[in-house]
Amino acid sequence: MASRRDFLRWLPLGAAAAVGLRPTGLWAEVRAGTALTHPEPRNGIDGSGVLTSADLPDHPPETHAIYDMIREIPQIADGIGCACGCAALPGYRSLLTCYSEGGMAMGCYICQGEAKLAYRRFNEGQTLEQIRRAIDGRYG
Repeated sequence: MASRRDFLRWLPLGAAAAVGLRPTGLWAEVRAGTALTHPEPRNGIDGSGVLTSADLPDHPPETHAIYDMIREIPQIADGIGCACGCAALPGYRSLLTCYSEGGMAMGCYICQGEAKLAYRRFNEGQTLEQIRRAIDGRYG
């Protein structure tokens, strides 16, 4: 029996297979047994690149709220790797990238889950390292 973590890791590939798509190129490498890596946050990073509610008109208020969370903690989001597979995409740097233009967080439950977990733990007073361990435990 697969764990929840394994199920989430392979869900995108299973969905693609269910509709007859074969993963190729970058997506063939997505989460192929690689460990989640976390970058060091950049000095002076801010949330100015995070999409705003005006950029998300067709998305529910819950999605807007998650983007607002990331805008509040850019220094944390910039130090967290994303487990959904977007790390294989060109231009990807960190979870913060998932919430900028061209990022995939608006429709990705893993990106959104990591953001909510990071935000909650940050507000509990946890350090970036503690937040990374929580992310690794759930998504890594």
